[in-house]
Amino acid sequence: MSGAGYRLVAGVDEAGRGALAGPVVAAAVILPEFFWEEEAWISLINDSKALSPEARGRAYDFIVAEARAWSVAEVYQEEIDHLGILKASLKAMALAIEGLSPKPDFLLIDGPFTVDWPAPQRPVKHGDALSVSIGAASILAKVTRDRLMERLHQDYPHYNFARNKGYGTKEHRLALARFGPSPVHRRSFRGVLPQKEAPDLFGPAV
Repeated sequence: MSGAGYRLVAGVDEAGRGALAGPVVAAAVILPEFFWEEEAWISLINDSKALSPEARGRAYDFIVAEARAWSVAEVYQEEIDHLGILKASLKAMALAIEGLSPKPDFLLIDGPFTVDWPAPQRPVKHGDALSVSIGAASILAKVTRDRLMERLHQDYPHYNFARNKGYGTKEHRLALARFGPSPVHRRSFRGVLPQKEAPDLFGPAV
């Protein structure tokens, strides 16, 4: 994008949009200009879903150390239930962009939507696999969210968030049917609210 006159290009992505529990986490990353001169560095970053957890962790550490600017932001389940997941995801992205210093002059956004931010921007479908900047943001968002869900597992071990990260696996859905939702579940999502006979051990979400 520097050839088009833009020098501070931020890649933006989110993680956790389809999960049944926990926040949606967004990240924004401005990579340094020298980054593009090293093929080995570029190859380190890929769509976060294509990397092993160990490779994502190494890439996360590298991005945090070398990025010109990076930021992550979370929008939690209460707001997700109030706004809907699309608006909540876009809000998390805007908050992540707001956290950048310096501010970007161009945005590459994963997906088909633009973000409420006063800068030129381009939505890129499957951008985490097509753009290194978006791929870097994808890694920061996923690693941040995975670590957060592993911490939540300590409070709510019934659902095995350490393994499923809040997504609707068979094991997770069976736990929901047995125990009902925890305070960190998204109650507006289909399949989260318990059946009438299923006890809600943790009370209403707060």
